[in-house]
Amino acid sequence: MRFQEELAERIAAATQLSAEKIAAFLEIPPDKKLGDFAFPCFSLGKNPHEAAEQLKEKVQLPPFIAKAAVIGPYLNFFFSLPHLAEATLTEVYQQVDFYGKQDLGKGKKIVLEFSSPNIAKPFGIGHLRSTVIGNCLYKVFSFLGYALISVNHLGDWGTQFGKLLVAYKKWGNKAALEREPVQHLLEIYVRFHKEAEQHPELEDEAREAFKKLEEGDKASLELWELFRELSLEEFRRFYRILDVEFDTYHGEAFYNPLLDETVKKMQHKDLATISEGALIVDLQKWNMPPLMLRKSDGTSIYHTRDLAAAFYRLRHYKPIKVIYVVGSEQKLHFQQLFKVLELAGVKKDLFTHVDFGLFRFPEGKMSTRKGNVIFLEEVLDKAVALARKVIEEKNPALQQKEEVAKQVGVGAILFADLSADRVRDVEFSWEKMLSFEGETGPYVQYTHARACSILRKAQKEHNLGVSPLVNFATFNLEEERAVLALLAGFPDVLQKVAETYKPHHLAQHLIALSQAFNEFYHKCPVISEQMHTMKGRLLLVQSVRQVLKNGLQLLGMKAPEEM
Repeated sequence: MRFQEELAERIAAATQLSAEKIAAFLEIPPDKKLGDFAFPCFSLGKNPHEAAEQLKEKVQLPPFIAKAAVIGPYLNFFFSLPHLAEATLTEVYQQVDFYGKQDLGKGKKIVLEFSSPNIAKPFGIGHLRSTVIGNCLYKVFSFLGYALISVNHLGDWGTQFGKLLVAYKKWGNKAALEREPVQHLLEIYVRFHKEAEQHPELEDEAREAFKKLEEGDKASLELWELFRELSLEEFRRFYRILDVEFDTYHGEAFYNPLLDETVKKMQHKDLATISEGALIVDLQKWNMPPLMLRKSDGTSIYHTRDLAAAFYRLRHYKPIKVIYVVGSEQKLHFQQLFKVLELAGVKKDLFTHVDFGLFRFPEGKMSTRKGNVIFLEEVLDKAVALARKVIEEKNPALQQKEEVAKQVGVGAILFADLSADRVRDVEFSWEKMLSFEGETGPYVQYTHARACSILRKAQKEHNLGVSPLVNFATFNLEEERAVLALLAGFPDVLQKVAETYKPHHLAQHLIALSQAFNEFYHKCPVISEQMHTMKGRLLLVQSVRQVLKNGLQLLGMKAPEEM
């Protein structure tokens, strides 16, 4: 049962507004004493308080609403606890791992580009945001019934490879490359930039080297392919740790054969023009710099490759949407790209840039050119080590300690990222990211483990499992209401994540559910001599366990049963 939808339909029947518009207006009051839903009556007349009073008399309340009350300009609705409990707990019990799953996207395809690290550069902490935000959106949209194509648009082409080819020929070491490929490539890349400060002619050598690569020089291509394969092997190791998969690793180089066709399409649409020897699309009319299609030396640029990729994806996958999960510093690039696609006749609502803030560091912005990179492996190893230490202190007898430490440590890092609104910068802090107290991933995982423990105890001490055949009239406490309302709201939160492309709505909902459940646990004994009450509360505990598990999995995290 979707409570918000049915309530919206009842209000719509009593007004001249559509159910869709009412559903968008319905709010959850900040204080639970004010009810479970609030409808602002500003759109119903000049005096919203009077309008709320009139609506109260007209609206026919659904069975799950016990009462409605006018509070200022709002008409607030209060759940009937037994009805709420029966509808919600029965649905969770029946749907299990599929609770919250919907068919909103049935028959609709989405191309989702995320992660997209640069070949021959280390997988740093800066790559984490695109990877985990994109992975969460992939899981949520799939759960809502959409067909997803996940694309890792590797940065495997461009002038930086001219620099790398020059650097490797001057300072490369085959043994070091085989032993630690990405680390060695980073070292010589950093050295190139330091040397170029004293010897600017190196930049000319790099441009010439990239031009040879684009022209298909055999030796250059073989070296490039080696760099790409060694880097991809390293990236896949991290994706396995993060439990992230891609349908395709088509990077920038994949679209090279399509560049001439793309440029011709721009020329055919009379969009391309020559400026200082370079081929551009002039965007001055829209207050944007020109989008370059080809440099004056004839080499390609990532703008053209992104255009080619967009046309390819539309033609090959026929999606309703192409989503790019890329940092906020690329906003202008995507504004240019989407405007040129629109000028070329593509519907502008087909494309969305899901931007996000950066990790900010005390010592300033990271740069692979300078070599001040925080490696993701270092962060993950430190998180797992801390989790291992906490487990040793709190539960030394725990079985599969190492596996749980990995689940908790990696989960701590993912949740620290996903629980923040993606558009904001995240201050990098070891202490904050790896904290196991407060609004953190380990706190949610521990709540899940606590629910599992309660269910095991009931089975062991009372030989009592979970059944939906309970007396729902036993639910009458405010602590139970708080938990039930959050369980019932889980499907709506998933829709909100999809509508806003913001995973923090899900992460914050799991925090709120964990907090409400722990308050319930401390104030309301689950295992007791009152059999009817115990059966009902065990069903509630099982539902909390299930929703936390479903939510954690959609965030890309594990839900350990013991911690």
